Amino acid sequence: MAKQGTAMRAALKQVLERHTTDKSELIPIIQEAQDAIGYLPEDVLLDVSRHLNVPEAAIYGVATFYAQFYLEPQGRHRIRVCRGTACHVRGSAQIRPVIESKLKVKDGQTTDDLLFTYETVACVGCCALAPVMMIDDRYYGRLTPEKAEAVIDEYMRQADAG
Repeated sequence: MAKQGTAMRAALKQVLERHTTDKSELIPIIQEAQDAIGYLPEDVLLDVSRHLNVPEAAIYGVATFYAQFYLEPQGRHRIRVCRGTACHVRGSAQIRPVIESKLKVKDGQTTDDLLFTYETVACVGCCALAPVMMIDDRYYGRLTPEKAEAVIDEYMRQADAG
């Protein structure tokens, strides 16, 4: 774990100490490691591999199979824009380029300042509010490109103030 900082090493050590070396512990271990560290860097996967005595390729396979796991640092805020049928029909396709331009990212990317991770999703389950975007666990509905930009501006202002 040469690439990792002391805090990351300590967090992973605590996670591994809570689990046995049984292979069935893999998913709980990487879930807890990601919760503690924010993502799953290569060094973490290697240490989990050693802890469980499982090939690193197998650990990587699990981490890349499930959408809940991230191999790259994630933003403090996760923006999800719905691209489902109701949202698409009501204009989400016009919202996405505004967000991408504002944040200077594409779908699946994180801003350089690690403030936002942006992704489009198949559905957020709020069709009556279409088009919808979520930031973290908060829903923003009946969006226009201008409203979406204003919401992001507010998060940026809060980040600058705090």
